[in-house]
Amino acid sequence: MQALKKSARLHSLDAFRGITIAGMLLVNTASLSQSIHPWLAHAYWNGCTFADWVFPFFLFIVGVAMAFSLAKYSQDCKPTRALYWRVLRRGVLLFVVGVMLNAFLSDGWGSIQISGVLQRISLAYMATAVIVLNLPRKAQWGVTALLLLGYWVAYIAFPVAEPVYKPDVAAAELGKFGVMSYFGMMSTIAIVLLGYFTGYWLRTEAVKKNLRTSDQSMTMVLFGLSSAVIGLLWSIWLPLNKKLWTSSYAMFTVGLALILLAVCYELIEVRGYRRWSYPAQVLGLNALFIFATSDLVITVLEKIHIGSGSSAPSSYIWLNEHIFWNLSGSATAGFLFALFAVLFWWLVAYCLYWRRWFISL
Repeated sequence: MQALKKSARLHSLDAFRGITIAGMLLVNTASLSQSIHPWLAHAYWNGCTFADWVFPFFLFIVGVAMAFSLAKYSQDCKPTRALYWRVLRRGVLLFVVGVMLNAFLSDGWGSIQISGVLQRISLAYMATAVIVLNLPRKAQWGVTALLLLGYWVAYIAFPVAEPVYKPDVAAAELGKFGVMSYFGMMSTIAIVLLGYFTGYWLRTEAVKKNLRTSDQSMTMVLFGLSSAVIGLLWSIWLPLNKKLWTSSYAMFTVGLALILLAVCYELIEVRGYRRWSYPAQVLGLNALFIFATSDLVITVLEKIHIGSGSSAPSSYIWLNEHIFWNLSGSATAGFLFALFAVLFWWLVAYCLYWRRWFISL
């Protein structure tokens, strides 16, 4: 297809981010249901379901966006003290908000968990910024390879046994795997770095040259397929495991993310088909705010019970059973509730978009 001259902004990035946030909302809401569909449930141990894709996708797009934001606030591609303070402020704010959400969910100061989704994003964001602002490009790739291979060495050195299935405590076991819980940050940072490399390439080849071509889309597809295949082959020795954040899992999900980004890029930037992506772009412009607020609402629904007594159901279970269960039956009740949540939060995002309120952390 002939190259087209376009505006500087890549709307495909907003669409990709919005699709990812919609997936996170769908999975997070459906995970509370007693009738969750298998494709919306996380793999219990080894394996990789749709639910296991969405968080790495978001980490990947964080890295892509960093290539644009860091360049915007630097002088002649050199970091300034103000840029470091900006990175530190944003990273700390993300971490604090994540801890506050955990505190709201906990039953007391002693039970507050430090780890969480926003905290992982925060640490990976700050670590990636330090790496890309201080090391040359080849060294950045070298660090990425060391992170992925270093995790593999740690996995061999500190083996983790599959946890015994216990329905009443399985959720609490998530992320508690000794020292390997900390090594998981290595592959997390690698995902953000690979996203940054993609964003840097897009900024160089598409934005600076002001060109959008199908060759660029195909390049992302080929790299995406290569990454996914590497992840699958690697999984022969290092299983795909979201709970442990294995390197094979990181490579596999980065490959899928690249392919989805390539599809969005081809349709929106190259072919000019934007109407289909409008809902996703609206959701993507306030992605972190929507995610954090929705997580808070889910927590409220879990903590508020309908009725009295120890057996009183939570608001979430009550709504699921008395509305969505009656409409569809147990097999699809959780999915319908999750879909309703996505539509509700899209309306919230649209109101913010209509008012031109863009809330970033």
